Amino acid sequence: MTNPSGIKGKVYLVGAGPGDPDLLTLRAARLLMSAGLIVHDGLVDPAILSMARPGARLVSVAKSRSRHTMKQDEINALLVREALAGHDVVRLKGGDPFVFGRGGEEAEACRAAGVVVEVVPGVSSALGAAAAAQIPLTHRDHASIVSFVAGQCKGLSDQDWSGLAGHGRTLVIFMGLATAAQICDKLIADGLTPDVPVAVIEKATRRDMRVLRGSLAGLADLVSFNKVQSPALIVIGAVTAEPDTTVRALALEATL
Repeated sequence: MTNPSGIKGKVYLVGAGPGDPDLLTLRAARLLMSAGLIVHDGLVDPAILSMARPGARLVSVAKSRSRHTMKQDEINALLVREALAGHDVVRLKGGDPFVFGRGGEEAEACRAAGVVVEVVPGVSSALGAAAAAQIPLTHRDHASIVSFVAGQCKGLSDQDWSGLAGHGRTLVIFMGLATAAQICDKLIADGLTPDVPVAVIEKATRRDMRVLRGSLAGLADLVSFNKVQSPALIVIGAVTAEPDTTVRALALEATL
């Protein structure tokens, strides 16, 4: 693709938030509605993609555990190629582009090619999912430390997660559905008791959102029995315990 003018386009790394279009930032929404080219992840909600202007090119670079539409190097090359051809590119990612979104790698590739990059932060899926499920990641009585980890990556068994979960801590696991059994074994081997409460948040902020609760020992069964699908997050810690409905009922009666 030639570019006679020599004018380079710009790449916008845009966070699409956890799913609900209402949780987009104003900057993200404006870029979506004006962009001529949108390169998006497979888990971006169709309702968000429908905000694109008529005639915009939508390119899916969907990834799954067993199949990649494009490898990461190819995505990097696509962004650079389109920008060097003079096109502005919105690279749309679920959650925030710099939290397990490989936004850092894409920004590096663009800068190395002399392409200007702007990062538009989004509501991280961890924060959005927990809030939608009414699970406080921090709580004065339960947790003052939050950690984020990826559950689907090379060398999972060799990673040191000791100290990331347990008393006074909350652990949020991205991409952990396929490795739920290994995650359970790993955390128990690191010293967590099998009865530590967990929650699995599926399709957060969307109409078909589900929040499933259980214990660490039953995490793999919770995922498989309920046929949980991506996007989903696993949250481990006391903050995920089932809310006390009695307390909530008393509070409601007091307001009547």
